[in-house]
Amino acid sequence: MNDAPQFQAYGLPHLTVIFLTIVLPFALAALVCRAKSHRIEKTIIRVLSAILILNYVVFLVFVRSHGVVDWRQMLPMQMCDWGMVVVIVAMWTGSQRWFEVAYFWGIGGTLQAVLTPNLRYGFPDWRFISFFTSHSAIIVGVIFLMLTRRYRPYPMSIVRVWLWSEFYFVVTLAVDKLTGFNYGFLLHKPEAFSILSFLSDSWPLYLLQMHAVALLFFLVLYAPFAVFDATKRGLIGKPGKQEAAL
Repeated sequence: MNDAPQFQAYGLPHLTVIFLTIVLPFALAALVCRAKSHRIEKTIIRVLSAILILNYVVFLVFVRSHGVVDWRQMLPMQMCDWGMVVVIVAMWTGSQRWFEVAYFWGIGGTLQAVLTPNLRYGFPDWRFISFFTSHSAIIVGVIFLMLTRRYRPYPMSIVRVWLWSEFYFVVTLAVDKLTGFNYGFLLHKPEAFSILSFLSDSWPLYLLQMHAVALLFFLVLYAPFAVFDATKRGLIGKPGKQEAAL
């Protein structure tokens, strides 16, 4: 374990993962569009779901085999664990409501983990592969749904996902307090550099700032759709129509 390669942010393996995370959902969606086959779409959903589930199970097996036997360290309480469940449910049910949660959690939270991972081990260590498999597959699933089923968030989506996020916050904070482990980084900042590194060292203020950052991410993630809707309705660059709409 001591000979494991060290992770290098934005080294070739990391950049390759980022590239594949962006390109793969577009390639899969193009395959579905060109084939016009519902069966191929279902197969892709099955494969993505199987990858997420099997990767999680294999991760637990490897963790146990490497001496981690404390059950408190193996609870599915990271945001990405919940995001994995949500995106699988969204893919299988075709529910717009589940997609909303998958979009804001998957892109807002998981994308941050892909860009600035809290990871010590580099490629080809199994922890590198498992980490990026779980996080990247969530993003691929979300974007695939957007491209193939034309799903998108709406203004009320922010409210609904915010309430779900508060539910996660309350449950995870309680688990953190009971176990002493830093699930969701609610007890302190992650070791690796991320946007959370800029937040306060005061724990109560840190939690408040985390909420503000989450809301900011939600608004940024919704902004392209807001601009698209405004443009479609002729509200940008056409004051007359805007006044009429108001």
